Amino acid sequence: MRTIMTLAAGALVVAGAMQLTAADGEEPISRTDLVKGDIDVPGHEAAQVRVDLAPGAFAPKHRHPGEEIAYVIEGTLEYELDGRKPVTLKAGQSLFIPAGVAHSARNVGDGRASELATYIVTKGSPLLVPVK
Repeated sequence: MRTIMTLAAGALVVAGAMQLTAADGEEPISRTDLVKGDIDVPGHEAAQVRVDLAPGAFAPKHRHPGEEIAYVIEGTLEYELDGRKPVTLKAGQSLFIPAGVAHSARNVGDGRASELATYIVTKGSPLLVPVK
């Protein structure tokens, strides 16, 4: 039961952190949790989510308590990682985001954009931590 409560709380944090206006009035960002489970690294777990962004949607700066691998399923996304130049990825491209590195993402294409995000994170930590 504690795991379910932790997952629900994490989903609420992510949803709240990513609610900004979309260009066409639809929900700007939606997240679908796909799988989460323990891995062989003590104190860590893996999680995989699908993130869908409406045209013009922006995921504000945040960080994760572990590594993220972002794979663009469709559309065009621009990622900004602290200390690096922005990078624009199209469907079929991916990006490695090191643990703790603050970053943001924006749908810079004309249509919906989607990513498959895979995380290796510290177990029991919030999956997403907003950064001011």
